Amino acid sequence: MFSLFRKEAIDYFSKEDKEKIKAAIEAAEKNTSGEIRVFVEHYCKHNDPIHRAKEVFHSLKMNETFNRNAVLLYIAIQHKKMAIYADAGIYVKMDKVFWENALQTMQAHFKRENFAHGILEAIHIIGEALAEHFPIGEGVIKNDLPDDLVFGKNNR
Repeated sequence: MFSLFRKEAIDYFSKEDKEKIKAAIEAAEKNTSGEIRVFVEHYCKHNDPIHRAKEVFHSLKMNETFNRNAVLLYIAIQHKKMAIYADAGIYVKMDKVFWENALQTMQAHFKRENFAHGILEAIHIIGEALAEHFPIGEGVIKNDLPDDLVFGKNNR
């Protein structure tokens, strides 16, 4: 059976980096019903990374969260491609400029090969916006999704 995911990490992230990213996701999700996940792989099998991000988003069942307000940070390190993909309800609240700024912030760090810091900063930016537009409320299911990084298989 083909699996989109793998258990071992791509070696761009130390154990400490992975722990920091997981902690940043947990912190960002404390004040929001929104969910954030990070998916990293070597290669993107599409010319436009948003198409791959959409595939991964659905494969991770992020479209099935209770409040439909999940966000995926998709990164293909070797191809130097990335995208941010979110449920439709989020795009109504946060415009295209917001997403472009979050992506550009991450890209600026990636150009210096500071991958973990770029992801941490993007998580922080997205988490603040989610808390503003999707605050935690009564009857909200918290943490529908795991907070660990997800690493894809090599897509050559």
